[in-house]
Amino acid sequence: MQRIVVLGSTGSIGTQAIDLITKNRDRFEVVGLSAARQSERLRAQADLLGVNDVAILDSAAASDVQRLGRRVYTGDDAAEELVVSVDADVVLNGITGSVGLRPTLAALKAGRTLALADKESLIVGGPLVKAAARSGQIVPVDSEHSAIAQALRAGAGSEVRRLIVTTSGGPFRGMTRDQLLDVTPQQALNHPTWNMGRMVTTNSATLVNKGLEVIEAHLLFDVPFDRIDVVVHPQSYVHSMVEFIDGSTIAQVSVPDMRLPIALSLDWPNRVPDSVEPIDWTKAREWVFEPLDDEAFPAVTLARFVGENDGTLPAVYNAANEQAVEAFHAGRIGFLDIVDTIQRVVDNYVDTIGMPGSEHGDGLTLEAVFEAERWARRRADELVARI
Repeated sequence: MQRIVVLGSTGSIGTQAIDLITKNRDRFEVVGLSAARQSERLRAQADLLGVNDVAILDSAAASDVQRLGRRVYTGDDAAEELVVSVDADVVLNGITGSVGLRPTLAALKAGRTLALADKESLIVGGPLVKAAARSGQIVPVDSEHSAIAQALRAGAGSEVRRLIVTTSGGPFRGMTRDQLLDVTPQQALNHPTWNMGRMVTTNSATLVNKGLEVIEAHLLFDVPFDRIDVVVHPQSYVHSMVEFIDGSTIAQVSVPDMRLPIALSLDWPNRVPDSVEPIDWTKAREWVFEPLDDEAFPAVTLARFVGENDGTLPAVYNAANEQAVEAFHAGRIGFLDIVDTIQRVVDNYVDTIGMPGSEHGDGLTLEAVFEAERWARRRADELVARI
């Protein structure tokens, strides 16, 4: 029986995890839940699963949960307090954004297995997260990285030639940069395959999400950036691949459903029966693989640059994106302005602060990460205001 804490339980990953867990009560027990502010949904989840320990960021919403006599953690550190206070085997971090960094570090330092859906916390915290984790303590939830982790079991690390990360290409696959000028927020949220929250869905449309995943793959699997490729696969059945030195390529294939990688992360490396429906191989189908158009979607190239130079640059990239995405959905900037703003913020950071230098590896501090984020958010807001 795996004892699970679900952070971000009211979001896309969290709700799918709870759906999976409720169907496997003999295998999983939820001992803690956290949410930002959706107190009604959080309370319903706690009722459903019989959870006594919950955390909610919004202190004003906490009273709705406290009325039921539960132990409630509130405020900015609520998720961290929950993680260290509850006896759990696995912490599923389904929080979106770099705000999940502190809970990620808390889970690792508490010795929990970290089922990581919050890629941003690994990306912005890079060396800090890796230093806090013992071997095998982080299990990826992203479908691409779960696929790579599964495929890597087919050979030794020394036999890996390269990682191939797939992308659906988002709703604007095949469009030129000029054709992207008038994209609306509603169109950007119309993902052809996945049902995700607003930030992640928008990131998938700009391919910022794929850029973040390239950095994540580098950090998780210790493979250099020049051996990580991105290929467009619009059907989203092949979740990623590993190419080995003998010329063979191992692909993980399944229907596009996040419950499979979530299930694996909660009891890695054991498989949960019937997590998703298997593919019907008796039906004819066609799968397409295409190169990524870096001119129309430059976010991946930029992500490689910040990842290779690490330090605080990934935090700058991510923070600038979060500000730009919010501005886009507020109607203040256009679709192409999102990645253009990230590029300008990164360039300004390098010109103003300089390359990370001593921040690499053990020199990086938590405060340096947060200060870089604050700088990037301020600069992004200034650039957005000019647009």
